[in-house]
This record gives sequence, C-alpha cells and structure tokens, in this order.
Amino acid sequence: MATPSTTESNILLKKQLLEAVRQKQIGIANDAKNAMNEAQESANEEQGSMEEKFESFRTQLQQDRDMYARQFVEAKDKLEVLSRISMQKNYSSVDLGAIVITDMGQKFFVSLSQGEIKIDGKPSSYFAISTAAPIYEMMSGKKKGETFEFRGKKVKIIDIF
Repeated sequence: MATPSTTESNILLKKQLLEAVRQKQIGIANDAKNAMNEAQESANEEQGSMEEKFESFRTQLQQDRDMYARQFVEAKDKLEVLSRISMQKNYSSVDLGAIVITDMGQKFFVSLSQGEIKIDGKPSSYFAISTAAPIYEMMSGKKKGETFEFRGKKVKIIDIF
C-alpha cells in the first residue's frame, strides 16, 4: 500500500502531465482552427475574381480549409479523450491515464501521442503515448512486475500508478 505522501505526489505528477498534454493539444487545435479560418478567408477573397484560372486556386483553398477543419475536429476529439482520465484512480494495470515506469528507464503517460513531456522541477521526462501506440499494445493490461517484449527486448514494468 502506498503511503499518503507517495499517493499525493503521484496525483500531482499525473495532474502536471495531464495539463502539459492538454495545453499542447489545445495549441494543436488552435493552430488547426486558425489555419482553417485563414484558408476560408483566402477562398472568400478570391471569389470576387472573374477569371477562370482562379477557379482551381479557389478549389485548392477550399480543400485546404476542409483539411484543417478535419484536423481541428480530430484535435477536439483528442481533448475529449483527456477528459476521461481520472486523477484519483490508482492504476494496477496499464490503461488510459496510467503512468508506467519500466526497468529500461522509460516513463510513459498513457494519454495522447505527443512524444516527450518535461515537467518543471522533475529531473527526467515522460513520454506521452496513445492507446494506439505499438508499445502500448504490447504492455496493455500488464501489471507491476510483469514483462512484455518490444522490438526484441524484454521490458519489465517496475511501477504503475
């Protein structure tokens, strides 16, 4: 059983990681929305043109707007995934929201695929991975002390919370 201070520090760490991932995802969503709006404005400006050659340019701008709109929707959907992560849950197996520490010195936060996340005041970084990541697929459902194989190496889970 974890001591209260360990549990509190684990919750604080998880909150910090979740907030870092959330802020990064909000930035991605905002960038997509801004690009979508810019493409729409450019397409609207070109609609006044009477020449035929601008039609393909307008079409391309609309396609760009649609692409950015899809990226924006995807980014918003990922923010919804983050809202399902419980800060209070003490994970006993690898699942969405868990922090996983391996004997290879790797530390994972199962959330969204965002790569390396550094938290102020922490000496090491964590890797934000999604449930679609190949390494997650190998360790999904595993418990502390269990091993899994990834890229030909045996990896042991030394802690989960």
